[in-house]
Amino acid sequence: MKKLAVVTATRAEYGLLAPVIRSLRTYETDALKIELIVTGTHLSEQYGQTVSDIDVRIDHKIPVSVRSDTELSISSNQAEVLVKFTELFLTERYQAVLLLGDRYETLAVAIAAGNTRTPVFHLCGGDTTEGALDEWIRHSITKISYLHFVTNEESRKRVIQLGEDPARVFNYGSTSIDNILSVSNLTKAEALERVGLPDCRYALCTYHPVTMGSGSVDGQIEAFLEAVQAFPELEFIVTKSNADLGGARINAMLDDAQTRLANLHVFASLGLRRYLSLMKYAEFVLGNSSSGIVETPAFHVPTVDIGDRQRGRLGSESIIHCGETAAEIVDAIRLAMSVEHRHKCQSVISPYGDGHAAKRIAAKTVEIVQNRIIDLKKTFFDLENRETTARTIRQERV
Repeated sequence: MKKLAVVTATRAEYGLLAPVIRSLRTYETDALKIELIVTGTHLSEQYGQTVSDIDVRIDHKIPVSVRSDTELSISSNQAEVLVKFTELFLTERYQAVLLLGDRYETLAVAIAAGNTRTPVFHLCGGDTTEGALDEWIRHSITKISYLHFVTNEESRKRVIQLGEDPARVFNYGSTSIDNILSVSNLTKAEALERVGLPDCRYALCTYHPVTMGSGSVDGQIEAFLEAVQAFPELEFIVTKSNADLGGARINAMLDDAQTRLANLHVFASLGLRRYLSLMKYAEFVLGNSSSGIVETPAFHVPTVDIGDRQRGRLGSESIIHCGETAAEIVDAIRLAMSVEHRHKCQSVISPYGDGHAAKRIAAKTVEIVQNRIIDLKKTFFDLENRETTARTIRQERV
Protein backbone atom coordinates (compact mmCIF):
# COMPACT_ATOMS: atom_id res chain seq x y z
CA MET A 1 0.00 0.00 0.00
CA LYS A 2 1.18 3.50 -0.84
CA LYS A 3 0.77 6.28 1.72
CA LEU A 4 0.73 10.04 1.30
CA ALA A 5 0.98 12.38 4.32
CA VAL A 6 -0.43 15.88 4.79
CA VAL A 7 0.88 17.95 7.73
CA THR A 8 -0.92 20.84 9.44
CA ALA A 9 0.36 22.85 12.42
CA THR A 10 -1.83 26.00 12.50
CA ARG A 11 -5.44 27.12 11.98
CA ALA A 12 -4.61 29.22 8.90
CA GLU A 13 -2.65 26.42 7.28
CA TYR A 14 -5.44 23.88 7.82
CA GLY A 15 -7.95 26.25 6.26
CA LEU A 16 -5.93 26.18 3.04
CA LEU A 17 -5.21 22.45 3.19
CA ALA A 18 -8.74 21.26 4.02
CA PRO A 19 -10.10 21.27 0.44
CA VAL A 20 -6.95 19.47 -0.75
CA ILE A 21 -7.31 16.79 1.93
CA ARG A 22 -10.95 16.22 1.00
CA SER A 23 -10.11 16.00 -2.70
CA LEU A 24 -7.19 13.64 -2.06
CA ARG A 25 -9.35 11.31 0.01
CA THR A 26 -11.70 10.78 -2.91
CA TYR A 27 -8.79 8.76 -4.36
CA GLU A 28 -8.32 6.56 -1.27
CA THR A 29 -8.39 2.81 -1.92
CA ASP A 30 -6.90 -0.30 -0.34
CA ALA A 31 -3.78 0.55 -2.32
CA LEU A 32 -3.55 4.29 -1.44
CA LYS A 33 -4.07 5.95 1.93
CA ILE A 34 -4.04 9.70 2.64
CA GLU A 35 -2.91 10.36 6.23
CA LEU A 36 -3.36 13.66 8.08
CA ILE A 37 -0.74 14.56 10.69
CA VAL A 38 -1.73 17.28 13.19
CA THR A 39 0.84 19.13 15.29
CA GLY A 40 1.86 22.61 16.50
CA THR A 41 -0.65 25.14 17.82
CA HIS A 42 -3.59 22.90 16.85
CA LEU A 43 -2.87 20.91 20.00
CA SER A 44 -2.28 23.92 22.28
CA GLU A 45 -4.95 25.28 24.60
CA GLN A 46 -3.12 28.63 24.56
CA TYR A 47 -3.86 28.96 20.82
CA GLY A 48 -7.46 27.78 20.95
CA GLN A 49 -7.07 23.99 20.72
CA THR A 50 -7.96 24.27 17.03
CA VAL A 51 -7.67 20.52 16.52
CA SER A 52 -11.39 20.59 17.41
CA ASP A 53 -12.04 22.59 14.22
CA ILE A 54 -10.54 19.87 12.02
CA ASP A 55 -13.50 18.09 10.46
CA VAL A 56 -11.72 15.30 8.58
CA ARG A 57 -10.06 12.09 9.79
CA ILE A 58 -6.87 12.62 11.80
CA ASP A 59 -4.32 9.81 11.59
CA HIS A 60 -1.50 11.12 13.81
CA LYS A 61 -1.21 13.78 16.51
CA ILE A 62 2.34 14.95 17.24
CA PRO A 63 2.44 17.30 20.28
CA VAL A 64 5.34 19.76 20.30
CA SER A 65 6.25 22.87 22.25
CA VAL A 66 4.80 26.11 20.86
CA ARG A 67 6.63 28.60 23.10
CA SER A 68 7.54 31.73 21.17
CA ASP A 69 8.91 34.17 23.74
CA THR A 70 12.58 34.00 22.69
CA GLU A 71 14.70 33.06 19.69
CA LEU A 72 15.99 30.06 21.67
CA SER A 73 12.44 28.79 22.27
CA ILE A 74 11.72 28.94 18.52
CA SER A 75 14.88 26.93 17.77
CA SER A 76 14.03 24.45 20.52
CA ASN A 77 10.57 23.99 18.98
CA GLN A 78 12.15 23.32 15.60
CA ALA A 79 14.55 20.78 17.08
CA GLU A 80 11.69 18.91 18.71
CA VAL A 81 9.69 18.90 15.45
CA LEU A 82 12.74 17.68 13.52
CA VAL A 83 13.32 14.71 15.82
CA LYS A 84 9.67 13.66 16.18
CA PHE A 85 8.91 13.87 12.47
CA THR A 86 12.11 12.05 11.53
CA GLU A 87 10.96 9.21 13.79
CA LEU A 88 7.49 9.26 12.22
CA PHE A 89 8.76 9.31 8.63
CA LEU A 90 11.17 6.44 9.33
CA THR A 91 8.29 4.41 10.74
CA GLU A 92 5.63 5.20 8.13
CA ARG A 93 7.78 5.45 4.99
CA TYR A 94 5.42 7.74 3.07
CA GLN A 95 5.68 7.98 -0.71
CA ALA A 96 5.43 11.79 -0.28
CA VAL A 97 4.42 14.47 2.22
CA LEU A 98 2.38 17.58 1.40
CA LEU A 99 3.50 20.76 3.18
CA LEU A 100 2.07 24.25 2.87
CA GLY A 101 3.70 27.62 3.23
CA ASP A 102 6.42 29.09 5.31
CA ARG A 103 6.14 28.35 9.03
CA TYR A 104 9.31 27.64 11.00
CA GLU A 105 7.92 24.27 12.14
CA THR A 106 7.12 23.43 8.50
CA LEU A 107 10.78 23.96 7.63
CA ALA A 108 11.71 21.48 10.36
CA VAL A 109 9.23 18.95 8.95
CA ALA A 110 10.73 19.48 5.48
CA ILE A 111 14.23 18.84 6.80
CA ALA A 112 13.00 15.65 8.49
CA ALA A 113 11.53 14.60 5.13
CA GLY A 114 14.82 15.37 3.39
CA ASN A 115 16.81 13.39 5.95
CA THR A 116 14.53 10.37 5.47
CA ARG A 117 14.36 10.71 1.67
CA THR A 118 10.65 11.43 1.78
CA PRO A 119 9.64 13.55 -1.25
CA VAL A 120 8.08 16.91 -0.34
CA PHE A 121 5.20 18.33 -2.38
CA HIS A 122 5.06 22.04 -1.47
CA LEU A 123 2.05 24.37 -1.65
CA CYS A 124 2.31 28.18 -1.80
CA GLY A 125 5.98 28.48 -2.67
CA GLY A 126 7.42 31.40 -4.62
CA ASP A 127 5.55 34.13 -2.74
CA THR A 128 7.56 36.93 -1.20
CA THR A 129 6.93 38.60 2.18
CA GLU A 130 9.89 40.82 2.90
CA GLY A 131 8.87 41.80 6.43
CA ALA A 132 8.84 38.29 7.88
CA LEU A 133 11.20 35.38 8.50
CA ASP A 134 8.71 33.46 6.39
CA GLU A 135 10.51 34.87 3.32
CA TRP A 136 13.68 32.80 3.64
CA ILE A 137 11.87 29.86 5.25
CA ARG A 138 9.51 29.57 2.28
CA HIS A 139 12.34 29.62 -0.27
CA SER A 140 14.32 27.09 1.79
CA ILE A 141 11.37 24.68 1.73
CA THR A 142 11.17 25.19 -2.04
CA LYS A 143 14.72 23.90 -2.47
CA ILE A 144 13.97 20.85 -0.33
CA SER A 145 10.81 20.08 -2.30
CA TYR A 146 10.33 17.89 -5.35
CA LEU A 147 6.93 19.13 -6.57
CA HIS A 148 5.54 22.66 -6.38
CA PHE A 149 1.95 23.93 -6.36
CA VAL A 150 2.12 27.73 -6.51
CA THR A 151 -0.82 30.13 -6.27
CA ASN A 152 -0.04 32.66 -9.02
CA GLU A 153 2.09 33.20 -12.09
CA GLU A 154 4.66 35.48 -10.44
CA SER A 155 5.36 32.82 -7.84
CA ARG A 156 5.71 30.14 -10.52
CA LYS A 157 8.43 32.20 -12.18
CA ARG A 158 10.26 32.70 -8.86
CA VAL A 159 10.29 28.99 -8.09
CA ILE A 160 11.81 28.32 -11.52
CA GLN A 161 14.29 31.13 -10.91
CA LEU A 162 15.34 29.25 -7.76
CA GLY A 163 16.46 26.42 -10.02
CA GLU A 164 13.38 24.18 -10.00
CA ASP A 165 12.39 22.33 -13.17
CA PRO A 166 9.35 24.01 -14.79
CA ALA A 167 7.92 20.54 -15.47
CA ARG A 168 7.44 20.14 -11.69
CA VAL A 169 5.96 23.61 -11.00
CA PHE A 170 2.17 23.97 -11.32
CA ASN A 171 0.09 27.14 -11.00
CA TYR A 172 -3.38 25.94 -10.08
CA GLY A 173 -4.28 28.99 -7.96
CA SER A 174 -4.95 29.27 -4.24
CA THR A 175 -7.25 26.97 -2.30
CA SER A 176 -8.36 30.07 -0.40
CA ILE A 177 -10.52 30.89 -3.42
CA ASP A 178 -11.95 27.35 -3.27
CA ASN A 179 -12.94 28.05 0.34
CA ILE A 180 -14.59 31.34 -0.53
CA LEU A 181 -16.86 29.55 -2.99
CA SER A 182 -17.75 26.67 -0.66
CA VAL A 183 -17.25 27.58 3.02
CA SER A 184 -18.31 31.21 3.61
CA ASN A 185 -22.00 30.37 3.72
CA LEU A 186 -23.25 31.96 6.94
CA THR A 187 -25.47 35.03 6.69
CA LYS A 188 -24.22 38.22 8.31
CA ALA A 189 -26.66 37.79 11.21
CA GLU A 190 -25.59 34.15 11.74
CA ALA A 191 -21.89 34.99 11.66
CA LEU A 192 -22.27 37.87 14.14
CA GLU A 193 -24.50 35.81 16.43
CA ARG A 194 -21.76 33.17 16.64
CA VAL A 195 -19.34 35.77 18.03
CA GLY A 196 -21.93 37.20 20.41
CA LEU A 197 -22.69 40.41 18.51
CA PRO A 198 -25.95 41.89 17.18
CA ASP A 199 -26.26 43.27 13.67
CA CYS A 200 -23.59 45.97 13.40
CA ARG A 201 -20.84 47.49 11.28
CA TYR A 202 -17.52 45.85 12.00
CA ALA A 203 -13.95 45.22 10.89
CA LEU A 204 -12.19 41.85 10.92
CA CYS A 205 -8.62 42.03 12.23
CA THR A 206 -5.48 39.92 12.64
CA TYR A 207 -2.08 41.29 13.69
CA HIS A 208 1.01 39.06 13.58
CA PRO A 209 4.57 39.90 14.66
CA VAL A 210 6.76 41.55 12.01
CA THR A 211 9.59 39.09 12.53
CA MET A 212 12.09 40.92 10.30
CA GLY A 213 11.15 44.36 11.59
CA SER A 214 13.03 46.56 14.03
CA GLY A 215 10.04 48.13 15.79
CA SER A 216 8.76 46.94 19.14
CA VAL A 217 5.67 44.75 19.35
CA ASP A 218 4.34 46.94 22.16
CA GLY A 219 4.53 50.09 20.07
CA GLN A 220 2.87 48.45 17.08
CA ILE A 221 -0.07 47.11 19.08
CA GLU A 222 -0.49 50.36 21.00
CA ALA A 223 -0.80 52.18 17.66
CA PHE A 224 -3.25 49.56 16.41
CA LEU A 225 -5.39 49.95 19.55
CA GLU A 226 -5.27 53.75 19.30
CA ALA A 227 -6.67 53.44 15.78
CA VAL A 228 -9.44 51.16 17.05
CA GLN A 229 -10.44 53.80 19.59
CA ALA A 230 -10.73 56.38 16.79
CA PHE A 231 -13.75 54.49 15.37
CA PRO A 232 -16.20 53.88 18.25
CA GLU A 233 -19.03 53.41 15.75
CA LEU A 234 -17.39 50.17 14.54
CA GLU A 235 -16.88 46.83 16.27
CA PHE A 236 -13.43 45.28 15.83
CA ILE A 237 -13.41 41.46 15.76
CA VAL A 238 -9.82 40.32 16.29
CA THR A 239 -8.28 36.86 15.95
CA LYS A 240 -5.15 36.32 17.99
CA SER A 241 -1.63 36.16 16.62
CA ASN A 242 0.23 33.03 15.64
CA ALA A 243 3.14 31.41 17.51
CA ASP A 244 5.91 33.50 15.91
CA LEU A 245 8.38 35.31 18.13
CA GLY A 246 6.37 38.14 19.73
CA GLY A 247 2.98 36.50 19.15
CA ALA A 248 2.40 35.70 22.81
CA ARG A 249 3.07 39.33 23.74
CA ILE A 250 0.58 40.57 21.12
CA ASN A 251 -2.07 38.22 22.45
CA ALA A 252 -1.51 39.33 26.05
CA MET A 253 -1.89 42.98 25.02
CA LEU A 254 -5.09 42.21 23.09
CA ASP A 255 -6.56 40.34 26.06
CA ASP A 256 -5.79 43.28 28.32
CA ALA A 257 -7.20 45.84 25.87
CA GLN A 258 -10.42 43.87 25.52
CA THR A 259 -11.20 44.58 29.18
CA ARG A 260 -10.96 48.33 28.51
CA LEU A 261 -12.31 48.85 24.98
CA ALA A 262 -16.01 48.19 24.48
CA ASN A 263 -15.69 47.79 20.70
CA LEU A 264 -12.80 45.27 20.77
CA HIS A 265 -13.65 41.55 20.67
CA VAL A 266 -10.73 39.10 20.80
CA PHE A 267 -10.84 35.40 19.84
CA ALA A 268 -8.11 32.75 19.91
CA SER A 269 -9.61 31.32 16.72
CA LEU A 270 -12.81 31.81 14.73
CA GLY A 271 -12.66 28.67 12.63
CA LEU A 272 -12.64 28.82 8.85
CA ARG A 273 -16.39 29.05 8.27
CA ARG A 274 -16.98 31.87 10.77
CA TYR A 275 -13.82 33.70 9.71
CA LEU A 276 -14.61 33.76 6.00
CA SER A 277 -18.30 34.49 6.56
CA LEU A 278 -17.38 37.46 8.77
CA MET A 279 -14.89 38.60 6.14
CA LYS A 280 -17.63 38.63 3.49
CA TYR A 281 -19.70 41.25 5.36
CA ALA A 282 -16.92 43.30 7.00
CA GLU A 283 -16.52 47.01 6.35
CA PHE A 284 -12.84 46.23 5.85
CA VAL A 285 -10.15 43.74 6.93
CA LEU A 286 -7.37 45.24 9.08
CA GLY A 287 -3.93 44.00 10.12
CA ASN A 288 -1.01 42.25 8.47
CA SER A 289 -2.24 38.72 7.73
CA SER A 290 -1.93 37.14 4.30
CA SER A 291 -5.70 36.60 4.35
CA GLY A 292 -6.12 40.33 3.77
CA ILE A 293 -4.02 40.01 0.62
CA VAL A 294 -5.27 36.72 -0.82
CA GLU A 295 -8.84 36.08 0.33
CA THR A 296 -10.31 39.51 1.09
CA PRO A 297 -10.09 41.00 -2.45
CA ALA A 298 -12.09 38.04 -3.78
CA PHE A 299 -14.98 39.25 -1.59
CA HIS A 300 -14.59 42.80 -3.00
CA VAL A 301 -13.96 43.99 0.57
CA PRO A 302 -11.27 46.62 1.32
CA THR A 303 -8.05 45.61 3.08
CA VAL A 304 -5.92 47.88 5.28
CA ASP A 305 -2.52 46.17 5.32
CA ILE A 306 -0.30 47.51 8.10
CA GLY A 307 3.49 47.62 7.89
CA ASP A 308 5.96 45.43 6.02
CA ARG A 309 5.00 41.87 6.94
CA GLN A 310 3.28 41.24 3.58
CA ARG A 311 5.49 43.55 1.52
CA GLY A 312 6.22 42.02 -1.88
CA ARG A 313 3.23 39.66 -1.96
CA LEU A 314 1.10 39.87 -5.11
CA GLY A 315 -1.89 42.08 -4.34
CA SER A 316 -4.98 43.82 -5.74
CA GLU A 317 -6.19 47.42 -6.00
CA SER A 318 -8.59 46.87 -3.11
CA ILE A 319 -5.61 46.71 -0.70
CA ILE A 320 -4.44 49.89 1.05
CA HIS A 321 -0.91 49.64 2.44
CA CYS A 322 -0.01 51.90 5.34
CA GLY A 323 2.65 52.47 7.98
CA GLU A 324 2.50 51.34 11.61
CA THR A 325 1.67 54.63 13.36
CA ALA A 326 -1.84 55.28 14.67
CA ALA A 327 -2.26 58.29 12.38
CA GLU A 328 -1.31 56.28 9.29
CA ILE A 329 -3.69 53.44 10.23
CA VAL A 330 -6.56 55.88 10.88
CA ASP A 331 -6.02 57.60 7.52
CA ALA A 332 -5.97 54.24 5.74
CA ILE A 333 -9.20 53.12 7.45
CA ARG A 334 -10.93 56.35 6.40
CA LEU A 335 -9.83 55.73 2.81
CA ALA A 336 -11.04 52.11 2.98
CA MET A 337 -14.47 53.27 4.11
CA SER A 338 -14.79 55.95 1.43
CA VAL A 339 -17.38 55.56 -1.30
CA GLU A 340 -14.70 55.88 -3.98
CA HIS A 341 -12.56 53.06 -2.63
CA ARG A 342 -15.46 50.73 -1.98
CA HIS A 343 -16.57 51.29 -5.56
CA LYS A 344 -13.05 50.40 -6.76
CA CYS A 345 -13.18 47.14 -4.79
CA GLN A 346 -16.20 45.94 -6.75
CA SER A 347 -14.20 45.65 -9.98
CA VAL A 348 -11.20 43.80 -8.50
CA ILE A 349 -10.33 40.42 -10.05
CA SER A 350 -8.35 38.05 -7.85
CA PRO A 351 -4.96 36.94 -9.27
CA TYR A 352 -5.17 33.71 -7.24
CA GLY A 353 -7.18 31.41 -9.47
CA ASP A 354 -10.73 30.31 -10.23
CA GLY A 355 -11.64 28.29 -7.14
CA HIS A 356 -10.76 24.82 -8.44
CA ALA A 357 -7.19 24.53 -7.15
CA ALA A 358 -7.75 21.68 -4.69
CA LYS A 359 -9.10 19.22 -7.28
CA ARG A 360 -6.20 19.93 -9.63
CA ILE A 361 -3.60 19.64 -6.86
CA ALA A 362 -5.08 16.33 -5.69
CA ALA A 363 -5.24 14.89 -9.21
CA LYS A 364 -1.63 15.80 -10.02
CA THR A 365 -0.40 14.56 -6.62
CA VAL A 366 -2.06 11.16 -7.03
CA GLU A 367 -0.81 10.91 -10.63
CA ILE A 368 2.79 11.48 -9.51
CA VAL A 369 2.59 9.12 -6.53
CA GLN A 370 0.82 6.33 -8.43
CA ASN A 371 2.34 6.44 -11.88
CA ARG A 372 5.79 8.06 -11.81
CA ILE A 373 9.17 7.21 -10.37
CA ILE A 374 10.31 10.11 -8.17
CA ASP A 375 14.03 10.81 -8.51
CA LEU A 376 15.20 13.03 -5.65
CA LYS A 377 18.51 13.69 -7.45
CA LYS A 378 17.25 17.00 -8.82
CA THR A 379 19.09 18.83 -11.58
CA PHE A 380 19.40 22.58 -10.98
CA PHE A 381 17.45 24.38 -13.69
CA ASP A 382 19.88 27.10 -14.77
CA LEU A 383 17.66 29.87 -16.08
CA GLU A 384 20.44 31.89 -17.75
CA ASN A 385 21.91 28.94 -19.62
CA ARG A 386 18.49 27.74 -20.73
CA GLU A 387 17.62 31.20 -22.05
CA THR A 388 20.97 31.43 -23.88
CA THR A 389 20.40 28.03 -25.47
CA ALA A 390 16.86 28.99 -26.51
CA ARG A 391 18.11 32.21 -28.10
CA THR A 392 20.81 30.30 -30.01
CA ILE A 393 18.26 27.81 -31.34
CA ARG A 394 15.96 30.62 -32.46
CA GLN A 395 18.85 32.36 -34.25
CA GLU A 396 19.88 29.14 -35.99
CA ARG A 397 16.32 28.62 -37.20
CA VAL A 398 16.31 32.12 -38.70
